[in-house]
Amino acid sequence: MNFLTIQSRRIHYVRLQSKKTKGHSPTIVMLHEGLGSIAMWQKFPQQVSDATGCDVLVYSRHNYGNSDPIGRDYDDDFLHKEALEILPEILDRLHIKKPILLGHSDGGSITLIHAGGTECDLTGVILMAPHVLVENISFSGLVAIKEAYMNTDLRKRLGQYHAHVDAAFYGWNNVWLRPDLRGWNIEEYLPLISCPVLAIQGADDEYGTMEQIDIIGRKVKDVELLKLSRCGHSPHKDQPIVVLKAITDFLAKRF
Repeated sequence: MNFLTIQSRRIHYVRLQSKKTKGHSPTIVMLHEGLGSIAMWQKFPQQVSDATGCDVLVYSRHNYGNSDPIGRDYDDDFLHKEALEILPEILDRLHIKKPILLGHSDGGSITLIHAGGTECDLTGVILMAPHVLVENISFSGLVAIKEAYMNTDLRKRLGQYHAHVDAAFYGWNNVWLRPDLRGWNIEEYLPLISCPVLAIQGADDEYGTMEQIDIIGRKVKDVELLKLSRCGHSPHKDQPIVVLKAITDFLAKRF
């Protein structure tokens, strides 16, 4: 396993090389959801690499997968710290220049904050079910999954993907259920994003409505929206063929 030590704790990462690398293609850096990890992406990173001809970096944030736990509760600004402190250090340490960021859910929010809040040069941004603000449906989904974690086999199933499963789950769930995060909002970063953006949202997402990407569409300068029916919070799992084609077409048109 490959690890980086960031802020005194290890982060597990994997680099995938495309079977049809196109010379100097940018690296795609994938940022997982709030309960995600390298393993939970399953075959998707390699599929993205093979479809686009780009190398891919995928890593598990602290608390997730085989990365080290942080040993305490998250601060309210935990996504900002990921976007503005940890991600830039990872890119610098691994010598990744002008990447394409591909973020899912919380990973999408980290991507937006990073793209609008740092001077790091990005080639492009791809978002799947990103959070721009907290909606009522977001809160309801968090309550429902906490009940499932305590009362079903969800903890056991997640334990296949996380070495520190309680840290992964409660670190994510507890912070989002704090009353003071009901007003969480990152719209201020959107007008500052200068690279092309593809934003994908499922109509049946249990954590957010189409308003999440509609806001992005209104406030980002160069943006393409993809709205999918019969699709929940994980477009790459519910509509994998459509999502892969959208990503490939987006990159082919722009780069």
